[in-house]
Amino acid sequence: MGLLTGKTALVTGAARGIGKAVAMKFAQEGANIAITDLVLNDDMAAGLEATRKEIESLGVTCRAYAGDASDFAATETVVKQIHSDFGSVDVLVNNAGITKDGLMLRMTEAQWDAVLNVNLKSAFNFIHACAPIMLRQRGGSIINMSSVVGVHGNAGQCNYSASKAGMIGLAKSIAQELGPKGVRANAVAPGFIETAMTAQLPAEIRADWMKKIPLRRGGQVEDIANVCVFLASDMSSYVSGQVIQIDGGMNM
Repeated sequence: MGLLTGKTALVTGAARGIGKAVAMKFAQEGANIAITDLVLNDDMAAGLEATRKEIESLGVTCRAYAGDASDFAATETVVKQIHSDFGSVDVLVNNAGITKDGLMLRMTEAQWDAVLNVNLKSAFNFIHACAPIMLRQRGGSIINMSSVVGVHGNAGQCNYSASKAGMIGLAKSIAQELGPKGVRANAVAPGFIETAMTAQLPAEIRADWMKKIPLRRGGQVEDIANVCVFLASDMSSYVSGQVIQIDGGMNM
């Protein structure tokens, strides 16, 4: 029996990258999966549907929901539909995120607002919608996808760093608020992970990153997914309000 058999997991921003890897790993452990992502064109719709089919091929139920995670009202509607379709929401992974990097003095208000809305407000939206369900169930696990730059900061990413630091504070506060009813909240903070996004970085930046990592390699999306399985499962039933850095020892 899988570690998540009988649970329903909702993963935002799950059409690709880390979100997809988390959803796939959850499915391998027996969870039924609801995935959400932004769909702006036919290619994005096709990508979301392809991920849904790939997850469902693992023998679980998977449904995909298109929507803007930064839209409060739209999120409430999506979560109501997910609850109706699955009957429960046991695990929430707030993974939706974007980057719009730039130095503070050159950053526009639009760049700041876009990143904070997608990365941080979306987590508030989904927690606000899912918390009543989890409280009625008297149990649930909320996992916020933060970043090592949310812990230590990074030049040229003040908007992203602020949003990811916010994800940590949000998880810790929710852990205190909802803990008495059996709902746990934690954050994971990935370091340099090999994704399509990091593959676009210049070679010299990648080389500089590797020098800072004791394991001398980037992480894989599966490394993040494995930790999320632990936090989603009953194996971590006494773990709440914590930040787990997954960075190969880069920031000790």
